Amino acid sequence: MITEKEFNYIPNEYDAEKASNSYLMSVVAIMVGLPLPIINLIATLMFYFANRKGDYFVRWHCTQVLLSQISVLFMNVAGFSWTMSILFGPNEITNIYIGYMLTIILFNLSEFIATIYSAIQTRKGKHVEWWLFAPLTHLICKA
Repeated sequence: MITEKEFNYIPNEYDAEKASNSYLMSVVAIMVGLPLPIINLIATLMFYFANRKGDYFVRWHCTQVLLSQISVLFMNVAGFSWTMSILFGPNEITNIYIGYMLTIILFNLSEFIATIYSAIQTRKGKHVEWWLFAPLTHLICKA
């Protein structure tokens, strides 16, 4: 799921910290706005816009985090709206709903663990690539 690769250069301490903070921003946003799935994306998007013209190492990791938060947002919004339709609407709990909610929980848990791991490794100056988002990040983020 996560691979560590050599980057073209070794980032300085400041860039490694900023890249690590891009991962930590999404973790902090989870703690602050847990019931509302959009809070994570807004916090990550603000951090991305603040660092989009920065060093390539920082931009690359900010972009990877942003892409992961977009995918998490879509899954969580679907689960949130489905849950609200069960609580306040005519829908009822089904096996499909339970399966989807378990999938969301596992996806969010794995994304949380990957984010913590990536923040630690990036802080050390290591380049961490997520298997799904790294190819997209390479396409978006140019050197």
